[in-house]
Amino acid sequence: MPFRKKNKQVEAPTPEEVAKLGHKHEVEAAKDKKSSVYEHFHAQEDAKAVADAKKRKKRYAIILGSLLAVLLIMYIISMLTTQWGDLVISIGDLYDGKSIMLSESASFDDAAVKLNGGSVKDVTNITKAWLPKGLDGAKTGQHNGENYLAYTFFLKNTGDQDLKYNTTMTITGVSKSADEAIRIQIYKNGKDNTYAKGSYRNRKTAETDATKWVDTDDVIKTKDSPLKAGSVDKFTVVMWIEGNDPECVDAIRGGTIRSQMVFDVVPDNPDEANK
Repeated sequence: MPFRKKNKQVEAPTPEEVAKLGHKHEVEAAKDKKSSVYEHFHAQEDAKAVADAKKRKKRYAIILGSLLAVLLIMYIISMLTTQWGDLVISIGDLYDGKSIMLSESASFDDAAVKLNGGSVKDVTNITKAWLPKGLDGAKTGQHNGENYLAYTFFLKNTGDQDLKYNTTMTITGVSKSADEAIRIQIYKNGKDNTYAKGSYRNRKTAETDATKWVDTDDVIKTKDSPLKAGSVDKFTVVMWIEGNDPECVDAIRGGTIRSQMVFDVVPDNPDEANK
């Protein structure tokens, strides 16, 4: 007959063991709570990061939009300037109570301090001999023809004192070196002269058919032109691409040129001009 195993009596835990066991549960519970708090905090941090990213993205969008708006405005201004300013005639400095005005008509019904000489698009080269006769005749204002610009205007001493004035014509914008082959014919009271930039190989040498510009950008600079009170000077500006110029090559095809004429009254006291 088999022997029965003697039941092992389980001893009751001591108070110290109970305390340790309770401490262990508290530690584990604290760990679980800490983990829960950390996860909650981490979730808050993620939400904050997403919100900050959205704010930054919004700020970047606003900045980018502003920059694009500024560029668009600059582009529009550039287009308007290009369209409006291929030939600009304007009044500059006035001194000693003297005044001059511009007009497209000899009657000065439309007197102004600035005129738009316009532009000609899609031009090809021609030569001076092809220009029509009488471009400084009866027509005033803009009277362009095929492949050339022509603009006639008037300058009047509108004050009650005799005066002198300076004239400057400047090339204000060029693309594709179109200025290398341009010719500018300027009539003043029926007398004309034709101007060119100068030889490409030697800037000090004038082209055979024209007077050389004053410098790289200034076509003319005339000083102390007299104009009595109430008197009028008549100007006509003609521009074209000269086909006989050595620099009239395919490389300048599609090029553009802009220019400006400015008239300044000469002060009686030269020191006034330096102020």
